[in-house]
Amino acid sequence: MRIITGSARGTTLKTLPGEETTRPTAERVKEAMFSAVQFELGDRVVLELFGGCGQLSLEALSRGAASATIVDSARAACGIIKENAVKTKLFDRCRVICSDWKSFVKGMAGRASYSLLLLDPPYKAGAVDEVLSLVLECGLLSDVIALPEETTEAALLEKIAALNADKTVHGVLVQLPLPGHIREKRVIDAISPDKDVDGFTPVNVGRMVIGEECFLPCTPAGCIEMLKSTGVPIAGKDAVVIGRSNIVGKPMAMLLLHQNGTVTICHSRTKDLPEVTRQADILVSAVGKSRFVTAEMVKPGAVVIDVGMNRDENGKLCGDVDFAAVEPVASCITPVPGGVGPMTIAMLLKNTVTAAKLQNGLL
Repeated sequence: MRIITGSARGTTLKTLPGEETTRPTAERVKEAMFSAVQFELGDRVVLELFGGCGQLSLEALSRGAASATIVDSARAACGIIKENAVKTKLFDRCRVICSDWKSFVKGMAGRASYSLLLLDPPYKAGAVDEVLSLVLECGLLSDVIALPEETTEAALLEKIAALNADKTVHGVLVQLPLPGHIREKRVIDAISPDKDVDGFTPVNVGRMVIGEECFLPCTPAGCIEMLKSTGVPIAGKDAVVIGRSNIVGKPMAMLLLHQNGTVTICHSRTKDLPEVTRQADILVSAVGKSRFVTAEMVKPGAVVIDVGMNRDENGKLCGDVDFAAVEPVASCITPVPGGVGPMTIAMLLKNTVTAAKLQNGLL
């Protein structure tokens, strides 16, 4: 086992014997992987799960990646990764974490972002789909331009203008909320509608309202796709949306209306909320309060979509809906995590692909 090319070219790597835990990626497989991304490694922030001997991350670092975090649950493997990082002289750009992959990914949600994910699970793990779903749901994988909190509004607007003009960039989104000294509306308005893959600009919102082709807000669009997947028709159904935010509540109501649902929006001033929600054939909660929706608020047989992403008193991710109590009442219900989150990412990717096609004259 060796580094194929780059600064550590030819360096032989130590491996830990045993196919059950640290099966090394075959040389030919590794070479094919890096041939596919060889021109896109510069400055990449790498996350490798099921690290084994660390060869994939070390290969990426050798070829110019900026840094790598390598995760493996076996202490012996972590020790070998560190030895190999020292041997290749890449240790200063390498972080080794001894943890199971799931705990690490969940623990880093909202705290870190990576631009390249490498993984080659053991044969018996069967984990690829589960890993990808959780990594995307926790928001760990993206190209990120991280600016300090004290960045001025003018500097941020200048960065957005540069991205708007960059033909290699097909989608632009800004992570909200912004620091108090930066006006959110100014920033969103500055994003080119052609690259607004979040669907937040006034142009795309206006197009959505009148039913024209546009980039739809990702979370509401994902909810509509989930509803369609149940086979339950939206047309003619009573739909209640709890929450009136510009990001979820309002566009969710509009998309349900476009599907011919009879829509009610509830909010903090709604009187007798449980009485309203009990009329819903389709109930969407986007209020941002842990376990806010109880079984007494749900009509038997209703479809319940939980958009909330909260943390309970133990720091565990949970939704707006008391899942354990509501599940027996609902005909369909989305979990948190693992429900709306992955669909939001899927819709973001769909918008980005569409944007790339439009900008290159393919649509």
